[in-house]
Amino acid sequence: MNNNQIAPPKLLLGFDFGTRHIGVAIGQTVTQCARPLKTIKAINGLPARETIALLIKQWQPDALVVGIPLNMRGEELSVTSQARHFSLWLHEQFHLPVYEVDERLTTKDAREKLFLSGGYKALQDGQVDSVAAQLILQNWLENIKGGKNTC
Repeated sequence: MNNNQIAPPKLLLGFDFGTRHIGVAIGQTVTQCARPLKTIKAINGLPARETIALLIKQWQPDALVVGIPLNMRGEELSVTSQARHFSLWLHEQFHLPVYEVDERLTTKDAREKLFLSGGYKALQDGQVDSVAAQLILQNWLENIKGGKNTC
């Protein structure tokens, strides 16, 4: 590799933005797999800075991926600008590349996945947001490698 090339990110944190909860997932480009990490509380879309800083320090990701909510026609919603603000805030605070990705249907898919694995009880454990973050990150990983994962 010459000095003009930038190494692709290897370890990433993915975020499912919400105004009250933000799901977090961890993934890597080597295995192309992501897994849910945790759900953190937010106030008007912003989590406690210390919480995100601890995650960044603990995992030391190369980049971040944020799900951007759009309606089914691909149009922006009222919450879209808040998600973009969160994305910008992450970049400014932690000086890491932040990739935005369309998150349509990830929460629905996360609920379905959890329900199939654990019924209604699984939906009540606060896992929906972190599983949605996993799906967002997994979609990003599949798009950069051009194929489905085998996780």
